[in-house]
Amino acid sequence: MQLAFDILSWSAWTPDFQTKESWLTWQQPNHTTEQTTVAPKLAQIPAMQRRRFSRLTKMMLSVALDCQVSTNTRSIFASRHGELNRTIGLLEDIVIKQPLSPMAFSQSVHNTGSGIFGITAKNKASSTSIAAGTQSMPQGLIEAYAQLDAVPSPVLFIYSDDPIPPVYNQYINEVELPIALGMQLVKATTNANPNSVARLIISTDTSNDQSPDICLSQFIHHLASNQSLQGNMRQWHWMLTTNE
Repeated sequence: MQLAFDILSWSAWTPDFQTKESWLTWQQPNHTTEQTTVAPKLAQIPAMQRRRFSRLTKMMLSVALDCQVSTNTRSIFASRHGELNRTIGLLEDIVIKQPLSPMAFSQSVHNTGSGIFGITAKNKASSTSIAAGTQSMPQGLIEAYAQLDAVPSPVLFIYSDDPIPPVYNQYINEVELPIALGMQLVKATTNANPNSVARLIISTDTSNDQSPDICLSQFIHHLASNQSLQGNMRQWHWMLTTNE
């Protein structure tokens, strides 16, 4: 299977790299793996509203709004863990017999980011939420490709995750960082798209591939620095071709 996209706009956020310019300074390994509570400021959203959002929702909103898509753009939100941190908080309240917060309960579902984006951006187009374990990002891109194959107008793709609570550490076999990536995508064709900043091709055929393993932060760094990249990530082969 091969999926080919043209990237029309993009945005990415971590506590250490909050702007496109800052991603130019990324170097492997990641800058820090220490726990932090830093979250996007979202100054364009009223404080009364944004203070209710989890960090995951704030990260998703930050990159989604920064991609500057039209209000009729379809969206896909992919996340491995979703609002697990908020759900754990609710379960802890149940254990100590504390009343549950209706607001926290309403925003503990996996499609919270999708719904909040629709409200804050006044976007009434269809939105899909994807959860597929370690394959959540490529499965979200499969959904994006399927939608673009049916209707060619751009799709906004968002991938984001927040580190899980320590109680689940035994089930995780990789370093997790708070990270969000947003890309406005169209289906790539044989003709170059004049509005594209880069082309992304991912393929499941890695049987004879000697390419190195790459990470999402490395992918974003190359996108920001306008450098092409090839490598294997999450059992897929990724090829980024920029307009260098």
